Amino acid sequence: MIEDEIEEKLQKVFREIFNDEELVIRDSMNADDIDEWDSLSHISLIVSTEEVFGIRFRHSEIEKLNNIGEFKILISSKLK
Repeated sequence: MIEDEIEEKLQKVFREIFNDEELVIRDSMNADDIDEWDSLSHISLIVSTEEVFGIRFRHSEIEKLNNIGEFKILISSKLK
């Protein structure tokens, strides 16, 4: 799966979780950039991403992430 496909699918996950069809994710974004991004939505993002991509994350992997760009890199590494 190429980066554009990951971006597109992840964009849909974010729009669904935050119920905002206008939301555009950027690599530098993190929880501070989206007002509705709280602990519950964080868990929902992780679970939905796992379902959409057919992958599983370890807690230690998620803890290390600083932004959406790093999340995309992690997704890509799981798909290889």
